[in-house]
Amino acid sequence: MKVKVVNKGANALPEYATPAAAGMDVRANIPAPIVLKPLGRAIVPTGLFIEIPVGFEVQVRPRSGLAAKKGITVLNAPGTIDADYRGEVCVILVNLSDSDFTVEPGERIAQLVLAPHEVIEWESVEELASSERGEGGFGSTGTK
Repeated sequence: MKVKVVNKGANALPEYATPAAAGMDVRANIPAPIVLKPLGRAIVPTGLFIEIPVGFEVQVRPRSGLAAKKGITVLNAPGTIDADYRGEVCVILVNLSDSDFTVEPGERIAQLVLAPHEVIEWESVEELASSERGEGGFGSTGTK
């Protein structure tokens, strides 16, 4: 699927690392390093502006290597970029480690995943059909 993109950044366009990859790494488009203190967060620009087809969203997801090795993740994961948004793609990074982390210019900071979505049409009713689970939530199905 073709998605229109304007790249105002210093980095190449995101691309898939392997033929079966779902996400493309996106890079920080910053003029100088950003230091994230423990529990600190920052909105990091990418220099990318995209036109997503209606019926799709782009999800902004953490990079597993940054999360596992450094404690860096996307704060609102997965973030959603709607089809009608035309502003710059930015990533909200948070440092969940106990050490400072420096985001370098051009560093891979997140993944972008194109995903289809449905549009809900609500149907107001007086009651819902019963189910085996019922109203059980938050851990009600066990911890096994």
